[in-house]
Amino acid sequence: MTQDESHRPQPLKTLDGLPVFEHEWQAQILAMADTLITNKSIEPASWSENFGAGLKQAHAAGQPDDLSTYYKVALDTLEMLVTQQCKMTAGELSNKRQAWEQAYIDTPHGEPVRLLNLDSGEPE
Repeated sequence: MTQDESHRPQPLKTLDGLPVFEHEWQAQILAMADTLITNKSIEPASWSENFGAGLKQAHAAGQPDDLSTYYKVALDTLEMLVTQQCKMTAGELSNKRQAWEQAYIDTPHGEPVRLLNLDSGEPE
C-alpha cells in the first residue's frame, strides 16, 4: 500500500459469521436504491458518487468503520437523491417518514405495517 493509498477510506470491514444486515431497514435501503436505479428514477453514477463521497466524509469526520455508519450514509444518500432526482420535496419526504413512523406506532405487534394515504386515509 502506498502512502497515498493509506489515507483512503478502507472497505467496510467484514465480520465473519455475522449477517450483512443488522436490521431489516438496512436491507430495505439498498433494495430501494436498487429499484430506483433499475427504474431509472435515479442515476447509477449519482448513487455511487454521492454514496462514496458520503463514506469518505464519514471517515474524515471520525465515524466508525462499521455497519451503522455504512447504512446511515446509504440512507442519507438515498434521501438526498430522492429529493434531487425523483421530484419529491424535502417536506414531502419528511411527511412520508412521519406517516411511516406513526403507522409503525399504531400497528399491533405481529401485524404488517400499512401506510395510510395522507389524503384519503385508505391504505396505499
